[in-house]
Amino acid sequence: MKAVILAAGMASRLRPLTSSTPKCLLKVGERTLLQRSMDALVREGIREFVIVTGYLHEQVEAFVSRTYGEDISVRFIHNKDYETTNNIYSLWLARPEAEGEDILLLDSDLLYDGDIVKRVLADRHENVLTLIRHELGEEEMKVVTDARGAITEISKTCDPAQAAGESLGIERMGKAYTAALYRELEVMMTQEHLENSFYELAFLRLISRGSTFSVLDVTDLFSCELDTVEDFETAKQRIPASLF
Repeated sequence: MKAVILAAGMASRLRPLTSSTPKCLLKVGERTLLQRSMDALVREGIREFVIVTGYLHEQVEAFVSRTYGEDISVRFIHNKDYETTNNIYSLWLARPEAEGEDILLLDSDLLYDGDIVKRVLADRHENVLTLIRHELGEEEMKVVTDARGAITEISKTCDPAQAAGESLGIERMGKAYTAALYRELEVMMTQEHLENSFYELAFLRLISRGSTFSVLDVTDLFSCELDTVEDFETAKQRIPASLF
């Protein structure tokens, strides 16, 4: 299984913290956000990584090479259009490494308990999306499920009252799903030019074609949103001592 980590964004809402440092290399405690994710993945046996970079990509590449050396296999893919595209385009660029493969897809800027990775890998379902339950507003990527727990809608615009929770940003996908995903992405990128969308739009479109995720509720494990400078200050207060 490969880990596909999307690390291209500028995180302009976090300036000045991100004025000269990519968001994924910001530290909470002694480790960067990216390092925390990669450490959790390596601990669970993941050795193949695909990292899609963009903003200040040289820093990300140098950090990973310096920190992990030859202990893992890493393929860097550079999104040169990071200023004008969204994460769906970064995922599209990972096609040569991810299509028809078993993958874990992660946003690079997450702060969470590494045991979430263990749960995702241990889940009996082939396609798994992590979810956290809390009070929802307009900004969250909301998830609506049916009586069986399968996702029926995922977007920022759906009714918060109907949503089961927020997508955390960690998904496991089997070979059949990634094959279907990239068929859909090819249409979205080359014909419809939806490069500035969130990748969850592709997930939503695949639901009508019979491809969806099972939800893994990880609300009981620590995770924290990091969109603003204030979020970082809050994270330093909230993170459990065992993870610091």
